[in-house]
Amino acid sequence: MKTTTPLYKLFRKSPFKAVQEHMRVVAKCMDEFKPLFDALFEKDQNRVNKIAEKIDKIESEADEIKNGLRLTLPKSIFLPVARRDLLVLISEQDSIADSVENIAGILIAREMEVPEAILDLLKELIQGTIDTYNKALKVIEELDALLEVGFGGKYSSMVTDMVVDLKQTEEITDDVAKELNRILFSIEDQLKPVAVIFWYKLIKEIGQVANHSENVGDRILLFLAE
Repeated sequence: MKTTTPLYKLFRKSPFKAVQEHMRVVAKCMDEFKPLFDALFEKDQNRVNKIAEKIDKIESEADEIKNGLRLTLPKSIFLPVARRDLLVLISEQDSIADSVENIAGILIAREMEVPEAILDLLKELIQGTIDTYNKALKVIEELDALLEVGFGGKYSSMVTDMVVDLKQTEEITDDVAKELNRILFSIEDQLKPVAVIFWYKLIKEIGQVANHSENVGDRILLFLAE
């Protein structure tokens, strides 16, 4: 569902309103993340394809908002943060949706069979990635309150702690991905070569979702430091 609020009206209220609107659309992509893998685990390729199609449409909506933000972000009004930094934040948010779409693309390009040896860690990686994103979303939802206090004071410290927690979650998720790759390497000879390539690619792309979520937090730390 497309936003019905013109971007310029969002900017008039706050330069962060449109950023939050974009992140909420990205959240709709993430809402399909676990169901996509649940369908994979259940070997329901038809449902995988349907969810992938839904993700593609949501990602297109996120792209539309991102492009609109780039075109309509005012140059003439005072912004509490550098315009370039705001655009980088939007790009990082959009990259989350891009990575989810890439993951869906992998799962429809090839019917993946999940090796039993990596199943538990894969589920752990998926949940860790979701947790990392959800923490990034919570940070973005605090932008208006940060603006009200001038990016300072106790509220700023609270948001900083939230970002630190986000980064710690991403680090744990990254460790899970490394262990997953290690186990995959140990069973390579039991899998078809093409399947191995696709699994490494899939694990890397899942990690990218968490990485971009962490980068969103890093941009907020930059705002707080300015």
